Amino acid sequence: MSYLPSQPYPPMHGVVPLIAYPHPIAPPPGCGVLVVSVNRGPYMIPAPVTSRFKIDRQLVAIPGEGTWHVAVPAGGHDVRYTDFMGVPLMTTSLMVQPGAAHHLVFRFGGWRNRVHDGYGADVTRFGLWSNYTVALVTLVVGGVICCGVFGLLLGSTG
Repeated sequence: MSYLPSQPYPPMHGVVPLIAYPHPIAPPPGCGVLVVSVNRGPYMIPAPVTSRFKIDRQLVAIPGEGTWHVAVPAGGHDVRYTDFMGVPLMTTSLMVQPGAAHHLVFRFGGWRNRVHDGYGADVTRFGLWSNYTVALVTLVVGGVICCGVFGLLLGSTG
C-alpha cells in the first residue's frame, strides 16, 4: 500500500508514538506518520540489524529491512541511523505535519549512505561513507605507510 507524502489518515486508537509498526497506521491526534524504508545494504549482515534508528536521539526499534510506520509528534525532528557505538551513519531533518505521512528512504550503499524523501530527492544532511569505502581507504593508507617503512628499512641496511 502506498501513501502520498501529505495524505491524511483516519483516527486510530492504540498507536503509540515512536514505536515502529510493519503496517500502515493512523497517527494519534497531534502526530504525523513517518514511513521509513530501509534497505539491507551490500553487506553480509544487513545494515539495519547492526544499526540503530533514532528520532531526536530516542531509539526507535526497527528490527530489519523493509518499510516501517512510526507515529511522530508534529514539529521539527532530527532523524538518524547510527552504528552500534552511536556514530552517525546518516542524518536528516524533518518537519512533521499533524495527520500527514512523511516518507524517508534510508539507503545503505556501496560508496555512500544516503537519505531520500518520498519524491526521490536527496535530503541527506550527513551521510558517512560506507564500510567498504572506509576499509578501502584504510587499506590504501596502511599499504602506503607499510611500503614506506619497509623501503626505509631496506634503504638503511644497504
